[in-house]
Amino acid sequence: MSQVYDIYKKLEERNVLLSFKGMVTSELLTTILQIMESKLEHIDEKPKTRKKVFNILVECLQNLYHHIDSDSTKNISKEERSALLMIAKTPTHYLITTGNYMESDQVSALKDKLDLVNSMNKDELKTYYKKVLNEGQMSEKGTAGLGMIDIARKSGEKLDYNFLDVKETTTFFSLAVSIPETN
Repeated sequence: MSQVYDIYKKLEERNVLLSFKGMVTSELLTTILQIMESKLEHIDEKPKTRKKVFNILVECLQNLYHHIDSDSTKNISKEERSALLMIAKTPTHYLITTGNYMESDQVSALKDKLDLVNSMNKDELKTYYKKVLNEGQMSEKGTAGLGMIDIARKSGEKLDYNFLDVKETTTFFSLAVSIPETN
């Protein structure tokens, strides 16, 4: 039972507002968003920062929801379809961290997209977002690959990511988004 306290202390030290590990469902998305909206109001965060954190959280959750059960995860076991979400607050910014399994053969395309997004400045991201919006082809999930672009645009920061090989065909993808507090 002392491990529970150790986990609690680690979460407390890192100022984690919310932590979740498990299956991502539409009901869960709604619940998480309600909890975070309440927490942001409770800590009396500035409306502009609250809106930015909330909007980026929506994008991160949608990415988890849309991609954890897509055709690109058909060879991933049910246990590996769970995801991780953590939201922390420091004195200067919020940090949204997500993690999920993906098929290893999908890593290269995602890494290329993330590197492209990270190579762009604010104006280039805006132009690229419009281009993808106008020319992008919709997937069966109704997305055009705008999520990562939108997250980078709204945060104003580079996307921090990592790919960890778990098995020959499975990789764990983690994404950390830093959101500076607004003045």
